[in-house]
Amino acid sequence: MIAALAPALHDLLARGEAVVIARISEAMGSTPRETGATMLIAAREAIGSIGGGQLEFHAIDVARAMIATGEERRDLDIPLGPALGQCCGGRVAIALERAGPHHLAMLGARDARLEAAAPSALIFGAGHTGRALASALAPLPAKTLLIDDRPGLFDDIPPAIRCARLDDPQTALDEAPTNAAFIILTHSHALDYRLADAGLRRGDAAYVGMIGSATKKVRFARWFAQRGGTREQLARLTCPIGGGLRDKRPEIIAALTAADIVRALFSAERATAQTEVADGRAA
Repeated sequence: MIAALAPALHDLLARGEAVVIARISEAMGSTPRETGATMLIAAREAIGSIGGGQLEFHAIDVARAMIATGEERRDLDIPLGPALGQCCGGRVAIALERAGPHHLAMLGARDARLEAAAPSALIFGAGHTGRALASALAPLPAKTLLIDDRPGLFDDIPPAIRCARLDDPQTALDEAPTNAAFIILTHSHALDYRLADAGLRRGDAAYVGMIGSATKKVRFARWFAQRGGTREQLARLTCPIGGGLRDKRPEIIAALTAADIVRALFSAERATAQTEVADGRAA
């Protein structure tokens, strides 16, 4: 789920709230958030984050003082050292600006950039573990989609989780963007194999994981090789998912698998690209 600030600002302004936009305009050295991190600050609430801790508390205090006095803009240059009660050692510049309707377009463009650049996670199978994994991934800044070919499985799914019933789930895998995560835990071993095969042959996935056991992986490896799959392709498969623990509860498997997916989708290289997109510096 991508944290959209434009709708939040619209709602605050519609209620007659005074709002200050706080944005990290420069981050130097070790800092809790990157350049472009943005939050909205009103008299009684704050939406988003520029890093938490004393840095954020100080920015909120300054913003609310601006609201009280009617000040339009202030720039802060903050070393993250003992004086602030933080030991990061870096330095951040924060731009605080009184928000108005003209900022909606700016924040809308930011939201759209982040949405377009967000990585995709496709979960195949809406059983207990698939649902638990979808719930674990839903708060993350990724586009998560829960997919199944059976009718009637999505009636009680929370609205925050995007769902799709497809007669052939592989169509979603084939149409997915590059650097996506494919997590395969369907009701059918044959379908699992077909989806894993398609995900590995693409060659551009950030993660391909299939639920199962070591025995299932051996059998899949034999099946995959018979169809021309290579060892290099097979090496990209995670099976079993969930770290191989003996605990088979869906929530445990989901938590461990979510951690692996986060590492795959939000590597340092991809995180840098996300920062550039948020800051509007991407081409």
